[in-house]
Amino acid sequence: MPPISPKPFSYETFPNSGHVAYFSMEIAINPGMPTYSGGLGVLAGDTLRSAADLGIPLVAFTLLHRKGYFQQHLDKTGMQSEEVQPWNPADFCTEEPAQVTVSVEDRIVTLRAWRYDMKGRFGHVVPIYLLDTDLDVNSGWDRGLTDHLYGGDTNYRLQQEIVLGMGGSRMAHALGYRVNVYHMNEGHAALLTLALLERQLGGGPLGSATEADIEQVRRKCVFTTHTPVPAGHDRFSTEQSIRILGGDRTARLERQGCFKDGLLNMTLLALRFSRYANGVAMQHGKVSREMFPEFAIDTITNGVHAPTWVSEPIQQMLDEHIPAWRRDNLYLRNAIDVPETKILLAHARAKEALLTEVATRTGLVLNPKVLTLGFARRAATYKRASLLFTDPERLVKIATEAGGLQILYAGKAHPQDEPGKRLIQEVAENAVKLSNGVLRIVYLENYAWDLGALLTAGVDVWVNTPKRPYEASGTSGMKAALNGVPSLSILDGWWIEGCIEGFTGWAIEDGANDAEEANSLYKKLETAVVPLYTKDPEKWARLMRNTVAFNGSYFNTNRMVKQYTRNAYYPVNLVEIAKVREEVFAD
Repeated sequence: MPPISPKPFSYETFPNSGHVAYFSMEIAINPGMPTYSGGLGVLAGDTLRSAADLGIPLVAFTLLHRKGYFQQHLDKTGMQSEEVQPWNPADFCTEEPAQVTVSVEDRIVTLRAWRYDMKGRFGHVVPIYLLDTDLDVNSGWDRGLTDHLYGGDTNYRLQQEIVLGMGGSRMAHALGYRVNVYHMNEGHAALLTLALLERQLGGGPLGSATEADIEQVRRKCVFTTHTPVPAGHDRFSTEQSIRILGGDRTARLERQGCFKDGLLNMTLLALRFSRYANGVAMQHGKVSREMFPEFAIDTITNGVHAPTWVSEPIQQMLDEHIPAWRRDNLYLRNAIDVPETKILLAHARAKEALLTEVATRTGLVLNPKVLTLGFARRAATYKRASLLFTDPERLVKIATEAGGLQILYAGKAHPQDEPGKRLIQEVAENAVKLSNGVLRIVYLENYAWDLGALLTAGVDVWVNTPKRPYEASGTSGMKAALNGVPSLSILDGWWIEGCIEGFTGWAIEDGANDAEEANSLYKKLETAVVPLYTKDPEKWARLMRNTVAFNGSYFNTNRMVKQYTRNAYYPVNLVEIAKVREEVFAD
């Protein structure tokens, strides 16, 4: 019997099969467009950039967020204040003529779409449609439904999710797309399944839906969850659901088992109507299966778009030694052979760019030769930004023995997250109290795309201290790795898969409490990080090469999107294998 030899995998055959429609509440599309708040949006943007590079027939839908997330301002004490970020979509996008409507609290809300073309490196375009309700035909309230990312209360959130899910799916239809796969990036878009069911019924009553109708919807839908704790999933009361979504729709969702503990659970809704679901790291997949044991939840570990996040000096080095890396990120494995001096020189240039920006923003002149740690992410309490200050005297001692230590912080707290805001103030207080001739601590305001790129490329070590198991994946450390910057991190999220102790970075060991984990953090700095950085630059350069080769070559969206295509969008199943077998035997 001859072996089964499937035809070569080719993305060019997919346009004949229709499109993948990708839905995400936030997408980091362009640095000048404040349409994202953090990791989820940056991941979505990187996903679309790689889809464009790879020629995937994909179209995306999100909300316009006309007033952005927010501009962060910090006073001298670290107190955060927020300012809206208004922007003009006409400067970046083209308005589409198509309009659709959705029902919100028995009101008819009209929405339009602005198109942004995400162009890949070979010219393939992924269109992104930003949904907008700011139309004269709508009421004043409804015109503001697409103004603020994660603004307002849960009523506002549910109304936005109707616009994204139901409005987005109708817009795809109105624009003429033949969609084979609807990908819900987090539960915010889960209501698209309801719109698909209504279309399946041809406008008939939802109560008439059969299991066959529901299965038709399920066959088209895939879902990615990003939340490792039950409280993080969007949930709405029955009263809210009836009032905002409608009684008939609420009754259908109740019959479908989408309510838990008396609340409409958007993750549960997405899972019940999807043929495929995944978490975003190995550990997160396990946690998700424990939360929702009745569902099969796969794992596709996150990545980042390498050409976007690799600094210019590192790009030039890679172009010289590994010219194929942009086309296929797996070639980054060959970074293991880059000369040590080249990677040290490239990183020195990236560090200089970062420290120049720090000086511009703060007036502080930092030393490029001093070990510099980076900690930048959303200011949420579980990320424990202040863990480094558990034992201030020990931290000062480490800085003294290292001949100097610089720690750069950045991150926004959600406007309604008072504990997160207090955490920023705590870091700022420690910066004032502990900064001296050998230890410098700086909190940089308004963490965004441009600053994130400078930080992940320019620091010497990327620090991450989440409380397990609250880190679903994390991607900032992946950006650092692509630039040869090793991580010093809690073993959670992606770092469980990426950490090779002393080879790509270091693990902070699990402890019974914050004090024990802080002790491990200090110990790794004292015994591993500082001695290697200060005494053996050649071995440090090898560590940087390892980080690019072993972490950068895997934790990228080039690999990730291929996995989604193979496993979620167009899975190779038994039927396809049987067809291949028939073709082989026919030959």
